[in-house]
Amino acid sequence: MGLCLVASVSSDEDYYKLLKVSREATTREIRQAFKKLALIMHPDKNPHDETAHDKFLKVTRAYEVLKDDDLRKKYDKYGEKGLQDEQQGGGRYESWNYYRNEFGIYDDDLEIVTLDRGDFDAAVNSGELWFVNFYFPRCHHCHELAPTWREFAKEMDGVIRIGAVNCGDNNRLCRSKGINSYPSLYIYKAGMNPEKYFGDRAKESLTKFGMQFVKSRVTELWQGNVFTEIEAAFSSGVGWLITFCADSGDCLESQTRQKLAGMLEGLVNVGWMDCSTQAELCDSFEVTTSTTAFFPPGSSLKNKGSVLFLQSLDTREIYGEVMQHLPDLEALTKETFQSKLAHHRWLVSFSFGQKTMASHEYKKLKALLKAAHIQVGKVDCLTDSELCVSFYIQKPCIAVFKGLGIHDFEIHHGKDVLYNIIAFAKESVSAHVTTLRPENFPSDGKEPWLVDFFAPWCPPCRALLPELRKASIQLFGQMKFGTLDCTVHERLCSMYNIHAYPTTVIFNKSSIHEYEGHHSADGILEFIQDLVDPTVVTMDPDSFAELVKRRKHSETWMVDFYAPWCGPCQALLPEWRRMARAVNGMIKVGTVDCQKHHSFCQGESVRAYPEIRLYPQNANRRDIYQSYNGWHRDAHSLKVWAVGTLPRASVDLTPDDFRNKVIGGKDHWVVDFYAPWCGPCQHFAPEFEVLARMVKGSVRAGKVDCQAHYQTCQSAGITAYPSVRFYPHLGTKKRDQGGEHVNSRDANNIADVLHQRLQQLSPWLQGKADNFKVSFLRNSATLQSPFCFLILVAISYLLQSSGNILFSGTDF
Repeated sequence: MGLCLVASVSSDEDYYKLLKVSREATTREIRQAFKKLALIMHPDKNPHDETAHDKFLKVTRAYEVLKDDDLRKKYDKYGEKGLQDEQQGGGRYESWNYYRNEFGIYDDDLEIVTLDRGDFDAAVNSGELWFVNFYFPRCHHCHELAPTWREFAKEMDGVIRIGAVNCGDNNRLCRSKGINSYPSLYIYKAGMNPEKYFGDRAKESLTKFGMQFVKSRVTELWQGNVFTEIEAAFSSGVGWLITFCADSGDCLESQTRQKLAGMLEGLVNVGWMDCSTQAELCDSFEVTTSTTAFFPPGSSLKNKGSVLFLQSLDTREIYGEVMQHLPDLEALTKETFQSKLAHHRWLVSFSFGQKTMASHEYKKLKALLKAAHIQVGKVDCLTDSELCVSFYIQKPCIAVFKGLGIHDFEIHHGKDVLYNIIAFAKESVSAHVTTLRPENFPSDGKEPWLVDFFAPWCPPCRALLPELRKASIQLFGQMKFGTLDCTVHERLCSMYNIHAYPTTVIFNKSSIHEYEGHHSADGILEFIQDLVDPTVVTMDPDSFAELVKRRKHSETWMVDFYAPWCGPCQALLPEWRRMARAVNGMIKVGTVDCQKHHSFCQGESVRAYPEIRLYPQNANRRDIYQSYNGWHRDAHSLKVWAVGTLPRASVDLTPDDFRNKVIGGKDHWVVDFYAPWCGPCQHFAPEFEVLARMVKGSVRAGKVDCQAHYQTCQSAGITAYPSVRFYPHLGTKKRDQGGEHVNSRDANNIADVLHQRLQQLSPWLQGKADNFKVSFLRNSATLQSPFCFLILVAISYLLQSSGNILFSGTDF
């Protein structure tokens, strides 16, 4: 737990300097830098240095913070003060051998893409084929696989993207993908379910498995199909790469041809011709020995000068030659730009005259974005400088124009790799995020805007951008979204006192609200929901006296006394709002700004920030309060503490209570079966109390201690803790002891399930049948006859199953 004393001095270490990395370093670069330092500074390597432990702890702490996007943002904005609520690892680190042999297995392998939470979905949904290795640093089998995985990655380079996910650093991501053993190897491609690999771990087996998902085909060409196949491809703007296999010379192997077909899919068809059976045809192409020829799209079979004969047998060299000779992207100029982009979606590459292998790779974009109906073009800013200046483009970049004219566009700030660009383009045309400039900055206050002030070199900024796109889709029509690059528009950012990145601000007419929360679409949506329907009351001395000091006997208040400059206070804000929503209807929640109301806070004996106080219900004196002294200030911990101060809404059930009240009673019951030693049970306990209050009046809530009443829980079929069961009253004296299992530990979800179930049962519960109502009395003359009784049972079953009858007044 961190506190900001009213007078405080900061002695922050610079985490970037400790790790010897720049502020724009990627997660991979941070991991590599830390490993390098760990091998030198580790106490195991410096046994005679008494300061080695403390020095290495500082470096370890720096790494733990900078590798996490949320912690990194807090550190960048508030320094170490903003991290005082975060767990600091308890002074632990791994052995020197761990860092040498097990840490960052694939960080130095260029052919293997190390994926994390920020870019995993963008990669596997890009449309390219991915083979991903989920591993754990301490897993022996993972280390055994590593050399093979590296060789496999080199062989598949350009055909299949080979990825790796460190589940030690990305536990949440691995859990969300259902990873429960290591290593786990999965094939991913957009439009298909992930496919797990179960074979042996030889390179040949991995290759065979991966290549079956490469759908591009290699065509055997002969006299009967060669001219129709080639002309059909040319008419579609697709070229041909043909291997002629003769008696002399070297012919490309079948596997090499298949790899090239995968690498050039959508751009060039790949085929081969057997000159021993098609000698006359090979002679017409003037081929006398085995060779490979490239026929560019738009060329003519009659014009032999347009054909490029390739001497190499190396897959990468052939691929590079072909890519260089493919037609370039469509050139857009100042004269054509507006008309071309007026009504169509475009991805535009802005360059400054340079041509690199990356610019040749961009030629693939046309084929890869065709299904998304995105056209692809380029602008040379050296020849059309005025056009680039109008968009404030100062360096090479990619931008997506969304088909609404030339002013609605978004610039790409992710990795300059094909899969990232493709994912960005598909997301951007569906989302509603605009790149802002002084000309379209929302300064008039007419519409609500979310503006993200960022710097392209800042990794947390880049991680936030995909989440903004998701949020913009959810809030389309209610709020506009824009991003402002503060490295380009410094003056505009200075006007709004932007000193750290990313800084996300909501402009709602005359009011401005800075977003403080997790880098996620859900966090942004929660924050905006709080602005529209606030659950936290902002208090001044007068409203505090009215709402808290003169509160009703039945009211409980929680108040956060804070200072805006205090790092732990800023870190608390999103958790405070989340907690307020969780206890809404039970506890009222407020905040007091002690910078603005300094004298008032002094009068209330507030000496450190944040100061969290609970003013309980039914107190004899209204100024009585309890201070929160817990270590953690997350929403759950605060809710547990707050709900624990309220009178219980649930009841403890003994075996007799369970038998008489739940199984044999006339109320609806929801029951929490738990064990006192069970951690998840303790975590769920306050949530169940919240549920008990939510359903009070319609469903009673009870708890059964399965350690004390094991037989009761066994009879109810309880095999795991906590288990939530619903026992509706259906007009019968006895109910099924097992009840109806509710598969959730969230109070709102469980309440929704109970509400829906009660609605389904309402014809039974209210006695409102659509077509029939059959009533009869116990011990009536009708039931005296066994035959009539059986007839009634049969009719009851048939009509009950069709939902048209309600029997009342007796039990069969």
